[in-house]
Amino acid sequence: MHPLDLDSIPSEQETVSGFPRPSIAQPIHNYLRAVLVEQTIAQTRRGARTIETSHPPTYYFPFQDIALDARRPATGFSFCAWKGSAICYDAISEDLCRTREAWSCPTLPFEIIRDHIAFYTAAPNACLVDDEAVVPRPGGLYGGWITVAVSGPFKGDLGSRFR
Repeated sequence: MHPLDLDSIPSEQETVSGFPRPSIAQPIHNYLRAVLVEQTIAQTRRGARTIETSHPPTYYFPFQDIALDARRPATGFSFCAWKGSAICYDAISEDLCRTREAWSCPTLPFEIIRDHIAFYTAAPNACLVDDEAVVPRPGGLYGGWITVAVSGPFKGDLGSRFR
């Protein structure tokens, strides 16, 4: 369970067990924002998300909606079976640089997120969807954002058969 206000759960809550496998990418028009040390480093209404069975959605910001001085290519890369190789980025504000806290997937099968970056929720002090602060996904390995609009169990939750 995650620390969300249960009274604010929408009646049309999505359940991650109903998400597809393999994952898919979708355009969204929610207001997305990433904040690092009280400085907004990314915001958009032109984002996208990927969804996959047992995972909370991962949200992506178009490059042009991220402050140019807020991202810097980092050393190394990561790999996802569905999205392919990812380029890692450092997230930067005026006061802080968080190493490898964002990524993009330039050679992936999902054209819709090719020129987009996703942030881990632990990197900025806050990641928000429609001004709701998201809860980080358990374990820190994956980048999904948990909001009141989505329910688990999530892969990685204690007691989940999806560990």
